[in-house]
Amino acid sequence: MRQVISLLATRYSPLCAAALLVLLEAGPARAQQPATTPAPVALTLHKAIDLALQNSKDIQVAKIQASVADHAAMINKAQFLPNFYAGSGAGYSYGIPETPGGRAPAVFSLTYNEQVFNEPLRGVGREQQEQARAQKIVLEDVRNSVIVGVASAYLELVKVRHSAELLQKESSSADKILGVVQQRSDEGLELPIEVTKAQLTKAQVAQRLLQLEGRADELETYLRAQCGLAALQQIEVKPEELPGAAEQEGADLVAMATQDNTDLRLARSDVQAKQFRLTGEKRGYWPTLQFVSIYSLLSKYNNYDLYFNHFQRNNYNAGVQAQVPIFSASIKANIGFAESNLAVAKATLATKQNQVNADVRRKTRKVREAEAGKEVARLELQLQQQNLAQLQARLEEGKAGLQEVEKARLDENEKWMALLDATFQRQQAQLDLLKTAGQLDKVLQ
Repeated sequence: MRQVISLLATRYSPLCAAALLVLLEAGPARAQQPATTPAPVALTLHKAIDLALQNSKDIQVAKIQASVADHAAMINKAQFLPNFYAGSGAGYSYGIPETPGGRAPAVFSLTYNEQVFNEPLRGVGREQQEQARAQKIVLEDVRNSVIVGVASAYLELVKVRHSAELLQKESSSADKILGVVQQRSDEGLELPIEVTKAQLTKAQVAQRLLQLEGRADELETYLRAQCGLAALQQIEVKPEELPGAAEQEGADLVAMATQDNTDLRLARSDVQAKQFRLTGEKRGYWPTLQFVSIYSLLSKYNNYDLYFNHFQRNNYNAGVQAQVPIFSASIKANIGFAESNLAVAKATLATKQNQVNADVRRKTRKVREAEAGKEVARLELQLQQQNLAQLQARLEEGKAGLQEVEKARLDENEKWMALLDATFQRQQAQLDLLKTAGQLDKVLQ
């Protein structure tokens, strides 16, 4: 290759040959450079929640929806504010000069209107404003869902990693048991079925370890997406307990849920919105008032002077336009429709109140049951550890075999994993209870 480059330098440009040589030497070196991986990040439970609240796409979408609701409410409110419109146009007229809108053709026009008193329209506006406030409650609910999801994933990742470490120890014990059983089988002291049992135990441990590794990868991917971390960034977590506020009495949480539960707040907001709409529709029998003003600049080429006694180029009108309903079937229909919607909203609110009260009491009992389950798992582990200590002492005295001790180690690891599962179930029950009671953000933020 270098001889070819020298030939190119002789016959053609030395500069081009030198550039080609640099590219050939730099190319492989550049290709061999390893891709940089992001540095691992150490997360605490609170840090993970803070990052998720800043980076969650679900929260960003909810914020946009809240903004849309605010702008939608302003569309109706704008009718009670000054509105100016300017226009200009030219057109040929034959006969009496007029436009499809009923106004005279004008070279330039300026129109002003503003609703002053229109109760049905105002009722619709107040309903939309209440719906915009409800959308902010929805945003809070999305934030709470993100908190629950991230906290649950964080706590489960802690459990899964700890369980994987225990399974690694189980794998070592299973290997030792298989070795002892295989040796005794070769010596005619064990039946072949015992070897198969030991092989099955080892295979089961390997299977569970693969399942835990897959679950850990899923949880890490979820946390990276929610927290805004790099795709391949490693996450370091540590065991944590939820704050003690999750241990409040059920009666206290029922009272808190009545005020803070997002479903109840949304139901109350819906009742209020429907009440605004009904009040406005009932006032549809009242008169409506509107400020109006029109200025028009007319031109003679539309032949105004041929059809009217007097032509005036500049024209201005201003005043109040009032309407008094004498008979309106639509008002009665609108009132009936609004009353039906309000009745549905009130019934939904009553149902939600009963449901939330029942949910808080049920989930409070579930937390207590999970706490009892955790205590049972702790005592079972303690008992197995004491049993293992006795077997180790007997092993040192020559009164127990290695196979028996390693089986006891397997049982100890299983009890450890049962305690980890019970702890996580308790934490899950606490998170669920706090979300239902509307206290999640107060405890975890």
